[in-house]
Amino acid sequence: MKLFVSSLVFAGLVLMAGSGAAYADEPDVAAERQVTLDQTLEWTMQNQQGAVYRILISKPEGEVPYSGGYPVIYVLDGNAYFASLHEAKRAQEQFRQAIIVGIAYPGEAPHNFLRRSYDLSPPVAEEHNTPPQGGQDELLDFIEQSLMPAIAERFPVDANHQSLYGHSFGGMFAIYALFTRPELFNHIVAASPSLWWNNSYLLKHERDFSQQVEAGEVNAIHHSLSLVVADNDSLQNQQDASQLYQRLEDLSAYGLRSSFHKVEGEDHMSVPFVLESRVLKQLLGTRGG
Repeated sequence: MKLFVSSLVFAGLVLMAGSGAAYADEPDVAAERQVTLDQTLEWTMQNQQGAVYRILISKPEGEVPYSGGYPVIYVLDGNAYFASLHEAKRAQEQFRQAIIVGIAYPGEAPHNFLRRSYDLSPPVAEEHNTPPQGGQDELLDFIEQSLMPAIAERFPVDANHQSLYGHSFGGMFAIYALFTRPELFNHIVAASPSLWWNNSYLLKHERDFSQQVEAGEVNAIHHSLSLVVADNDSLQNQQDASQLYQRLEDLSAYGLRSSFHKVEGEDHMSVPFVLESRVLKQLLGTRGG
């Protein structure tokens, strides 16, 4: 995969001691070229509505695990968060067998405001639909019906170890996925989720999910939700996430593991960039513990 950034590679002239001559294999001028992330792939896909996505793949390294397939982490806002997660994975040998799938948008912007506002949000009344919102089920359909099969065609995948990571609106979307399609992902990490959005619309889905788990209609065993906030997040963001964690604690009796963590010294936009190792440990170190 090639990132849309460039780097000046200053080879310079390496002088031989006492002679002033350059090594023959050293270029004598600076060369400019695109940076390439090793062990990555990229392709584009369209959803049923014709919207285009960049799919960024951090390839697994090493033998296929005993389960018969590699664990997979799907990352929302892949333009912003894929590269740092990929490099954190490769730098730590115990995580290299994982596949990381960045769900990204065309272009260079870290965050595509219009696309993510639609993809990661619930429908709203027409008078509030600026920017356009309401595409959360379209994105889940794309992930379930198109993207996951495409990954499974290319790599052996552990169907029982698939995770979703999102930040802000992405965290909100990841929790929506847990509540409405719990069979899709085993483990969720939601960083600074926007639980206040649209009059806390997720509360209804939370109640439905809890009732289904308690009634035995949803098997929560081997499922986990990790909630992370920054200590400089808004007070509402912090309280909403903490209270959600407290409410879901009762579902531990049915197998759902949940956790809450506050990161000191960070704010809403900085917190994802100090979470890479924590996310990998949560989702891979103890099978989503």
